[in-house]
Amino acid sequence: MKKNTLRITKTTKVNFATYLMVIVAFVVLQSMSNAGMLKSALQGQLVPICAYVTMALALNLTVGVLGELSLGHAGFMSVGAFAGAVVASALRDAIPAPGLLLAISLLVGAAFAAIAGVLVGIPVLRLNGDYLAIVTLAFGEIIKSLINNLYIGVDAKGLHSSFVQNTIALGEGGRMILSGPMGIPGIKKISTFVAGFILIMITLVIIFDLVNSRSGRAIMALRDNRIAAESVGIHVTKYKMMAFVTSAALAGAAGALFALGQNTIVASKFDFNQSILILVFVVLGGQGRMWGSIIAAAALTVLPELLREFADYRMLVYAIVLILVMLLTNNPTLKNFFGTITAKFRKSEKGA
Repeated sequence: MKKNTLRITKTTKVNFATYLMVIVAFVVLQSMSNAGMLKSALQGQLVPICAYVTMALALNLTVGVLGELSLGHAGFMSVGAFAGAVVASALRDAIPAPGLLLAISLLVGAAFAAIAGVLVGIPVLRLNGDYLAIVTLAFGEIIKSLINNLYIGVDAKGLHSSFVQNTIALGEGGRMILSGPMGIPGIKKISTFVAGFILIMITLVIIFDLVNSRSGRAIMALRDNRIAAESVGIHVTKYKMMAFVTSAALAGAAGALFALGQNTIVASKFDFNQSILILVFVVLGGQGRMWGSIIAAAALTVLPELLREFADYRMLVYAIVLILVMLLTNNPTLKNFFGTITAKFRKSEKGA
């Protein structure tokens, strides 16, 4: 009589392998950091790596799972960055615990980015393909322009703001937080590698739970064939909005983590090049492959620091790598070759 065995699906195996990869990387890097084995340059890159990994995962939810090309995620990142940094600066005296202050800042950054995602998604998600990419790109530029003209200060009466010109009259003991194009200077660094690791794990849980749910299957059905999905009653706008807003919120949290690990942030940091860089992470790692986005984001964030003498050629190298990846992944001969190897491996695995 045959025994009933619990079969683990391939997707579940990949998900657990992704969790394990992140945990092992964190343990190794944290141990090396505690032992003083990491160079100061790499030590300072741990928090940005976590922020960019989260950004790559967030964008992969839109590009790889939803199947829509967005070039405005740097805008969502900047909304989360400035919202989180303003909250952290305003509450640093009221909340002395850095961990609690960081958690609140990340939540606020995610919330503001989610609101921006809703406002953008309502008109934009009716578009597809290149039109969606152009509109989201314009959104990123609009956000940058708005922040460059925004002034925020705080005093005993609370927050004060003005637009275009600084007309804020602060009371005694008040201070400016955001000074238009000068950004937010003097940020207290409260982001840590541990917080970044926790954010990545939360991001993976949210994305995997969404993808493996009924809503996730509806989202992927829209990606594969929108007309067929509509014909069986799948609400296009609802599920597109669900994926887009979730992606925007995660990008906002990543922006807050990034900002609170810097001394100063300015709006020009989150420009078109930032959106392209994050898209490179997704394309290089593979659309829909979260583990690939993690590896690509970590590698391409660290390499410029390790190879500073070649910094002028970084974007050239990125472009060449992207071209090679596109050629290799769309070459029928190579696809058949790797497909044959995979089939043989699976056959031998079943035989064993």
